Amino acid sequence: MTVLATSAPTVLYLSGDIDIFTTAALRRRILGALDDRSDAIVLDMSGVTFCGAGGLGVLLHAQRRARAMGITLTLTGVTPRVARLLFITGLTGRFAITA
Repeated sequence: MTVLATSAPTVLYLSGDIDIFTTAALRRRILGALDDRSDAIVLDMSGVTFCGAGGLGVLLHAQRRARAMGITLTLTGVTPRVARLLFITGLTGRFAITA
């Protein structure tokens, strides 16, 4: 998994698999971005090829923390595979998702 960051809003570009081997690094990167106190964080998931249950857990945790801090967390570039996973698990409504 590769994560690149830009500023204003903070955009994290995710790529590769989000699985048991990559969730810890992803969690640290997202929580680090939240700690930087940006007003908005966008997770660009256009390069994500797989997202497992652990990845969903990281996204949910990040979303809850962002909300508690008054930070908007948005998913963008959600691939059909990840969109289906969010739909099947009933999590689509938990995230702000843009095209």
